[in-house]
Parts: sequence; structure tokens; C-alpha cells
Amino acid sequence: MADSHYTEELRVAVQAVVEASKICRHIQSTEDFAELSKTDRSPVTVADFGSQAIVCKAISEAFPDDPMIAEEDSAALRLPDQVSVLNRVVKEVAKVVPDASQEQVLAWIDHGISRDPAPRTWTLDPIDGTKGFLRNEQYAIALALLIDGQVKVAALACPNLGTIESDEIGYLFTAVRGEGAYVSSLSDPTDRTRISTSGCIIGRDARFCESVESGHSDHSWSSEIAHELGISRDSVRLDSQAKYAVVARGEAEIYLRLPTKPGYVEKIWDHAAGSLVIEEAGGTVTDIHGHPLDFSRGALLSENQGIIATNGPLHAAVATAMKNANS
Repeated sequence: MADSHYTEELRVAVQAVVEASKICRHIQSTEDFAELSKTDRSPVTVADFGSQAIVCKAISEAFPDDPMIAEEDSAALRLPDQVSVLNRVVKEVAKVVPDASQEQVLAWIDHGISRDPAPRTWTLDPIDGTKGFLRNEQYAIALALLIDGQVKVAALACPNLGTIESDEIGYLFTAVRGEGAYVSSLSDPTDRTRISTSGCIIGRDARFCESVESGHSDHSWSSEIAHELGISRDSVRLDSQAKYAVVARGEAEIYLRLPTKPGYVEKIWDHAAGSLVIEEAGGTVTDIHGHPLDFSRGALLSENQGIIATNGPLHAAVATAMKNANS
């Protein structure tokens, strides 16, 4: 790793998400996900819990005073009728941490239960895009360090993401604020290449990057915005913060997360890592009103509504098209 104000944080973050990727890949290869449903009916799998345990273990041991705001907790695993799922989680974690005990694994998962703001905190989505994971498609392990509410370090692992230049599958995107964004293969995370967003400046030449799941963003609103911009090219569709990565490396110019229900508030773990990767690659990320994302409020982006992420040069045009489409 190059010299950095956050050399150790980046090193630990990279190692953690790479190890978590190994667990997720193995579980996905078995197609035995042991899927549960959370109270909001969203799915959670053995891989979500295993990934969170591995990452939280690494962060808590390296930086014991740093809280973690992560998506999952161990409550469902502690239920009597979920013993088999818990045993499977422990078994998967033990592939990376031999002799890991049940109580250790539960404690590592619950290191991520903080929801309050702090001067220095981490945020984690152990599997962003669980529905993509269940379809054997795209997902991401998204880890970021926040200092005084600003994202400073990001490690975004995309185990199923490919590229047109190579047959390699599985990439890691990293960024430190002020030091650029980089990509490497998950198989060799030390061999990094700097990335940048595309230089597209004409709206009609741009490409959208959209969720596969329409429940995550209002696709009809996106279509109106595309019409305003004169875009006719097919959208790049994939799940998870891999969309941020695709825009950051110049394969699409626009990613929108448009509210599908009134009052919906975004979670910081869904955007912290990806937003820094795009910004350090030369792009711009705001909410739909043009306000910077405010990561200082704890687990929720409570001061923001929706997301506009672009290559940078097109940001103002997209914001204008959004206002026109919504008028």
C-alpha cells in the first residue's frame, strides 16, 4: 500500500473484506444459503452473518476503541429454532478462523450493533445485495471508516464482478480520501490500479447503472430522467454497491437511488464505501436535492433523500433533469 494517513486502517479493511469474500464465495458455491427473513421481510443468509463476524473480528481486534455500525445482529441466530443455522455460521467462520466458538462468533457479529454517531466509527454491509447473492449474481462486502461524519477509508469487495478486459472475476475497490480510488483483483489485492470515472459530458451519450430489484429505486422516475437527458442506451443492471464501482471505473455515468415510498431513509452502510470510491475516482455523489450525504447522524442518512451518483461532469445536468422530471 502507498503511504497514507490511514495506512493501517486500509490494510486491516482490505484483509477483512478479502477474508469475508472467501466465506461468501464458498457459501454461494454450495447454493445452501440457509436463508432467514428479518422483521422487514428482507432476506439474510449464513453468508451475511459469517461475513459480518469476520469483518467485525478484524476491526475490533485492530481498533478496539472503534464502534461499528453494521447491518446485522445475532438476535435471529440466538432463537432456539435456528440452532442449525447458527452451527452453519460457526462452521463457515471456522474455515477462516479455526476453533472459533459459538459465543465468539455471536459476539463478533454483535460488535456491529452500534447505531449512534461517534467521532470515529466504521460501517459495514456484510452482503450488500443479498437478493443478488441469492441469484448467484452481484453482491458486495462494503466497509468504510468515518471520521467526524466524513468517509475517510473505503474497501468494497465485489466477488462476482468481471471486466471486459479480462476473464478475471472478483474485484476489490479501495479509496482513502484525498488519495484516489483503486481497483485490484481479489486474488491479489496488493496489485492496485488507479481508476477514474468517464469523461462523458453529453447527457445523451451517458449510461445509467440501475438496480435489478425495482423495489430499491423508482425505475419509472429514472426513465423520465433518462428521457429528459435524451438517453436511449440500455441501462447496466446489477445489484449492490457494485453499481458505485461500475460508475467509478467508467463503465456507466449515472447511478440513481430514487425513493420508492414516502419517508424512506437510506442506511449509511448502503452508501458509505461506494460513495467514497466514486468521489475519489473523480465523480460526484449527493442526495436528490444536491445536498452532500451527511454520515454524521449515526446509522441513518436522516438529513438526505435518495442518491445521485455520477461521473462528475454530468452531475448538474442530471440534477436539472431530475427536477424537470419531477415537476
